[in-house]
Amino acid sequence: MPRTPPKTQTQRPFVSLDLFSGAGGFSEGFRQAGFHTIAANDVDPWAGATYELNHRQHGTKFILGDISNECVQEQLFDAVAGRELDVIIGGPPCQGFSQVRNHARLIDDPRNSLYRHYVSVITQLRPRIFVMENVPGLENLAGGAVRAQILEDLMLDGEYRVECRVLDAVAFGVPQNRLRILFIGIRSDVPANHRFPESPFANALPILDRRERADRWTYRHRKSPETVRSLAKLLDPDNTELVNVEQAIGDLAWLRPNKHLVRRPSNDAIPYEAEPTSAYQRARRAGSRELFNADVPSIREDTVKRLRSIPQGGNFRDLPEELAARYLSGKKWGPELGRETLSRKYFFAYRKLHASHFSWTLNTKADCVFHYGTPRALTVREFARLHSFDDTYHFLAGDRHSRYRQVGNAVPPLFAKAIGDAVAATLMADEEPRTVNATRQLLLPISNAHLSKIV
Repeated sequence: MPRTPPKTQTQRPFVSLDLFSGAGGFSEGFRQAGFHTIAANDVDPWAGATYELNHRQHGTKFILGDISNECVQEQLFDAVAGRELDVIIGGPPCQGFSQVRNHARLIDDPRNSLYRHYVSVITQLRPRIFVMENVPGLENLAGGAVRAQILEDLMLDGEYRVECRVLDAVAFGVPQNRLRILFIGIRSDVPANHRFPESPFANALPILDRRERADRWTYRHRKSPETVRSLAKLLDPDNTELVNVEQAIGDLAWLRPNKHLVRRPSNDAIPYEAEPTSAYQRARRAGSRELFNADVPSIREDTVKRLRSIPQGGNFRDLPEELAARYLSGKKWGPELGRETLSRKYFFAYRKLHASHFSWTLNTKADCVFHYGTPRALTVREFARLHSFDDTYHFLAGDRHSRYRQVGNAVPPLFAKAIGDAVAATLMADEEPRTVNATRQLLLPISNAHLSKIV
């Protein structure tokens, strides 16, 4: 992983702009990498309230509204006015990239209006670098035609040199398998080469194999010389390079479900009831003395019965036949589907985390994964831990679902920091010749004056 070169006392902090910022994971990682995010924009008011709560003290202006609105764009441009913008970061939705028809330019698809505005802001502000993060499916969609089209659009007729790469956040200390594609563009007059985050574990991540034995499943990590070394890192609680689920949230295992599910969870802090047992837990506590976002959602009796029969790392397919019935306790829930058993849409339901492995990719729903030890869903705080947010980063705006969505949609801060470190290294490589040239320009008049005196 490239290290960010130390900044001199006279060097200005690198300036960034965060579009489609959500709750601020991308900005938080770039802040940790030494960037100053001058402004951020998102259309979600609850995510915006979370962003402001956590970034106001860093001098970031949050602009709420649709980026397609001219007034919103003017506020963004005004926030940047008079400053050299080093980088624009963001992950615009790209629903219109789902298919290619008639070889039409995908940027013209009306469903890609937000993507078009992201490109438009880059065109007008011309940052030295931009980073676009998105789902990895864009890599091979339509046989790679979508990726090629995005690369062409982002080059802006030669204004930028653009490269892309698919990376897994788990290789950068995030305890969650989360593949993302990064498009990094460098302005044509910036001589530095592309740098992407690098990890020694990128091609040697431990894999959890499922091995059938009798009527149950057992688990073991697939072994190779490389993964054996990675596995040693993963199982070491004092290591933070690769982190498993228990190392991330094991100190919160004492939390229990609320008896009554309320729409808006409490914003009250509670004391920690257990000491941290790993380096990752100590790092994420970040000196916090209180625990926020620790409400555990209530859980159905049927779900508890199923989870108790599923081994760690298992899911719906591990259920015995008698527990695959739609209703176990006689209490009806959900829409009537006209069948007596759970349907195929539940294939990825009831996924129980494995304590000694990475988490699955978290989405925006509280029940996308369940706790490895206690039959319950995770709290927003445990979501945030698996996303690498510090406990000092609070999600206090919106209803319960909004808070899970804010975390699930965010760029994990540790992953964002790795990206920021790589971008900073690129910018520093460009700063060196700038500094030399500026020094030469300052010395030139002095030298000429000195020569005139000699003559």
